[in-house]
Amino acid sequence: MKKLLLVIFLASMFWFQYWAEGLAEETIKTKVDSVISNTQTWLVNEKEKTIDFQKKSWTDGKLQLQNTWIKLTSWIK
Repeated sequence: MKKLLLVIFLASMFWFQYWAEGLAEETIKTKVDSVISNTQTWLVNEKEKTIDFQKKSWTDGKLQLQNTWIKLTSWIK
């Protein structure tokens, strides 16, 4: 009887360890996938913000150069 209980106890311990490792792998995989997708989303958003900022800055720079050119040419005339 003691041997049977010992075998059942050991079998249940091995089964629990197997189940817990499988569960841990799934949660780790889920967390890693979440971090990867969050990072990709952040990179895409930052790229879009940078492109928008550069477009605005280039437009402002062109206007500033045009105004400077107009002032310089008005002094020469």
